[in-house]
Amino acid sequence: MPATHHSSAPPTPRTDAPPVRPADVGPPAPEPSSAGDATAVGRIPVLDVRPIVQLGRRPAKAVTGESFEVSATVFREGHDAVAANVVLKDPDGRPGPWTPMRELAPGTDRWGATVTAGAPGRWTYTVEAWGDPVTTWRHHARIKIPAGIDTGLVLEEGARLYERAAAGVPKGGGKRSVLRAAVAALRDETRPAASRLAGALTPEVDEVLARYPLRELLTASQPLPLL
Repeated sequence: MPATHHSSAPPTPRTDAPPVRPADVGPPAPEPSSAGDATAVGRIPVLDVRPIVQLGRRPAKAVTGESFEVSATVFREGHDAVAANVVLKDPDGRPGPWTPMRELAPGTDRWGATVTAGAPGRWTYTVEAWGDPVTTWRHHARIKIPAGIDTGLVLEEGARLYERAAAGVPKGGGKRSVLRAAVAALRDETRPAASRLAGALTPEVDEVLARYPLRELLTASQPLPLL
């Protein structure tokens, strides 16, 4: 999931439970910890979450199986990358895989995602915002490596970030090995610097990081009700 410069696992679902069907999926999300209204002001603020009815005191309404958009204002100080996602919880309180958000218009800090509640009942939705250190590193590496600036340092920084990201990928399925191969490429001193960087920017690596990104400074809005 692209980010802009400017997770704990859910309980095992019952086999007879209604599905949680976000439009796009990522890893399970941690429990949000903020309180009060939907706004959460941490290192990465989450503001003006919508839809919202009477500051969250009454639920927003949607039709079962019909998609709707959740949006919020998300930003951070400085030029490091920021990203966001939505988490739906079903009427039994079980979180589904999170749905990545996208910036709705460049430079607006307004993010949105389309989600779907797959069964009748009282759901909740939460917006999470977080720092994306891998995307920040990639931005810098694409500038510094071609220019020959701090080449060894930049490549080692990337290798360590990819190691951290790999640790958060579930075992099995070979996805960890994709990131470990990128780490090996970044540290392979027999290859030119540009080739080492290219080994960490493959479509296969992008696919794994889109589903299991390395998230820092997580800020979560208060869960909002959905009927």
